[in-house]
Amino acid sequence: MIRVLNFFCVALMGLAILGLYHVSERTRVTQMELTKTNHQIREAHNTIGVLQTEWARVAGPARIQALAVRNGMHDTTSAQLSSFELLPRRGDAPLNNSPVRNANAVVPQTAGALVRPTLSPQAISARSGF
Repeated sequence: MIRVLNFFCVALMGLAILGLYHVSERTRVTQMELTKTNHQIREAHNTIGVLQTEWARVAGPARIQALAVRNGMHDTTSAQLSSFELLPRRGDAPLNNSPVRNANAVVPQTAGALVRPTLSPQAISARSGF
């Protein structure tokens, strides 16, 4: 009886050792994946920093001004483009009585194309009768 009990204890100890080894191996693999992910995050942050620096250089006001002058664009102020006095009053809008404002869609009705809902069967097509 003692031998059987010792055998089961040794077998249980072996299963516990295998279970702990399995957990240890999964922990090691997960730790490696975490290290790899952290490395990828660091690389992404470095790339974002480079892209932000490049965007600051490309979108800088001095560079935009130089490109505008080189391509023949004139430097105008926003006051020259529009002002509140040039805007029409609420009632004086140019589209109040125009044909564009009063346009609507009217679909002409034809007697043959209209199908009325009824409880009796109706012909769907005038040609085929079905």
